[in-house]
Amino acid sequence: MALKDELAGIVGSECVSDDPEALDAYSKDLSFVKPVKPRLIIKPGSADEVQAIVRWANQTATPLVPVSSGPPRFRGDTVPSVPGAVIVDMSGMKKIMRIDRRNRVAMIEPGVTYTELQPELAKEGLRLTTPLLPRAGKSVVASLLEREPTLIPRQLWASLDPLRCNEIIWGDGNKLVTGDAGNWTSMEDAWERKQAPAGATGPGQADFYRFVSAAQGSMGIVTWASVKCEILPAPHKLFIVPARKPDDLFDFTYRLLKFRFADELLLINNSSLAYILGDGPGGIKALMKELPPWVVLVGIAGRSILPEERVAYQEKDIADIAGKSGLKLESAVPGARGDDVLKALLSTSREPYWKLGYKAGYQDILFITTLNRTPEYIKTVKSVAEASGYPTSDIGVYVQPLHQGANVHCEFILPFDRDDSKEATGMQQLLTKASEKLIEQGAFFSRPYGIWADMAYKRDAQTTTVLKKLKGIFDPNNVMNPGKLCF
Repeated sequence: MALKDELAGIVGSECVSDDPEALDAYSKDLSFVKPVKPRLIIKPGSADEVQAIVRWANQTATPLVPVSSGPPRFRGDTVPSVPGAVIVDMSGMKKIMRIDRRNRVAMIEPGVTYTELQPELAKEGLRLTTPLLPRAGKSVVASLLEREPTLIPRQLWASLDPLRCNEIIWGDGNKLVTGDAGNWTSMEDAWERKQAPAGATGPGQADFYRFVSAAQGSMGIVTWASVKCEILPAPHKLFIVPARKPDDLFDFTYRLLKFRFADELLLINNSSLAYILGDGPGGIKALMKELPPWVVLVGIAGRSILPEERVAYQEKDIADIAGKSGLKLESAVPGARGDDVLKALLSTSREPYWKLGYKAGYQDILFITTLNRTPEYIKTVKSVAEASGYPTSDIGVYVQPLHQGANVHCEFILPFDRDDSKEATGMQQLLTKASEKLIEQGAFFSRPYGIWADMAYKRDAQTTTVLKKLKGIFDPNNVMNPGKLCF
């Protein structure tokens, strides 16, 4: 009760909970991470309250686990690794602080979801490029901090785009504003001078925002962030380029990336596309059989300057490039229409979450590689799946070019029945075996959740040493989500 009363003194008694059901919900997620029940849940409403909570945690040696997205959760990163932790639920901090149409920048708090942000941006003629069908309760800030891939590779000039400036409460309780905004003496004065938090580097020449990127809340808590937006496109079309195997699509994809053609650009197999478009297990199964084995999805968008002409010339040029690669640009293929696919890509996921529509659970394996190497990884995962008795036809594959096409996000989606203990055990074993083989082949697990953390950091002693030094600087008392990554 003493801890609860102390926290109530910071945020008010109504924002501190020890409800058993709520604690149980935060003690686990849909991953294979071991459940650990937190001690309390606290819901701050401002950056000052967050800073006070972190300073209190240092004084009392209490672990903190930041959470900003709503359920369901899948990665294990928000499940405490140690007992006695306090969940810092940021989902109530929902201010859209500013939308700057002139500079195409928005400033938002961590509780703002894609569902809440996009309509407000649309009023100003803007939108934010999103990951592939984020769930409705997904925090925009959390998604970008965790480097979830977005759909438009030609707009990714850095690995963290479109994330820009941040206000960070470090694990030692100090506050830092990063990027251009770190040079402001007053936010209101900066707005009056029409300054925008559009540059990510700073203060000075350091990219401090990288220290909280993919850190799973182990360095500090971000209390607001700025994001670079784009002009709301019109007209906007989506075309489908089918193929029998992924290799057939590489030359075409590389050429589009070279000329920076297309907006949305991703490779996906029939299973993943069926999970996106299908309705229920039966509908998904039927759609798998109807769809082409592989497709590239190509979005073409017009904006404020000659929009119709832009779409027309890109459509013609992309069709020519497809023809030179022995492919065809289609507005529809068996089982899918471009308009329907585009509508899905521009939305958040329907309920249940699109990866849960086929079975009651799923496990994904995700990493970074180059496009030309993806077939060998696909072969590896299918080989392990066959040896484990898992149906390879159920394996969804999603390949998202990143960073102007310099690399790709490669993701395998493995649905299974969580309520079947035999299937769940088999999936846990498949995950471990496949991940070990993939990392031995050179797969780069840049977002090392769960078992991937040990696999990644044991192979890179130098990076591990540097990260531990940084942890000692920014979170010397190890109060921020201890037990994650290499900490």
